[in-house]
Amino acid sequence: MTPVILLAAAKKSADVTNWPARIGWLVGLLLFIALVYWLMREGWKWRGTLQSDLPAPPGAPEETGPARLSMSGRYHGSTTAGQWLDRIVAHGLGTRSRAELTLTDEGLEVERPGASDFFVPTAALRGARLDKGIAGKVLTEGGLLVVTWALGDKLIDSGFRSDHAAEHTEWVDTLNHMINDTEGAR
Repeated sequence: MTPVILLAAAKKSADVTNWPARIGWLVGLLLFIALVYWLMREGWKWRGTLQSDLPAPPGAPEETGPARLSMSGRYHGSTTAGQWLDRIVAHGLGTRSRAELTLTDEGLEVERPGASDFFVPTAALRGARLDKGIAGKVLTEGGLLVVTWALGDKLIDSGFRSDHAAEHTEWVDTLNHMINDTEGAR
C-alpha cells in the first residue's frame, strides 16, 4: 500500500491576526487605564476636600536670621502625625518635589521649586526623628528625616530625604535640641 500524501486544500493560509478584535481590545484597555487615572484624580480631590478645614501653612517671614542648617534633597509629603499612610494633600502638602530646607532661629523654611513653599515656625515644631517611610515612600531604616509640627490643632509629620543621608542625624539632633530649648523658655 502506498502512503497517501494530503496537500492543503486552500491556496491561502488562514488569517493570523483578527485586526478588528485586536483594535477593540486596545481601545478597551486604553479606556480602562483612563478610568483608573480619573478615579485616582477624583480620590485626590476628595481627600483635599476632607482636609479643607486645615489652615494654610504660613509663608516665610522677611527676615529669618542666619541659617543654623541647610539641606538639599527631596520632600516626600506630609501625613497625620503617627499615621504614616494618612497623606495630607490640602494646600499642596501632598505634592512630592525637590526641596531646599533651611533651619533658622525663627523656624524651618521649606522651598520647593514647582510646588508651594511653606514655613514652620519654631513654636510649631514638635520633634524630629529618623524613620523608614511615609505615604508613598519607603526606604531603609533611618533613611528618611521626619519632622513633626503643628498646623492649627493638627499634628503633621513631613518627610524629607537629603541628597547626603549622613546629614539626617545632625538635623534630628539640632531640631530636637532647638525644640527642647524653646519649650524650656515657655
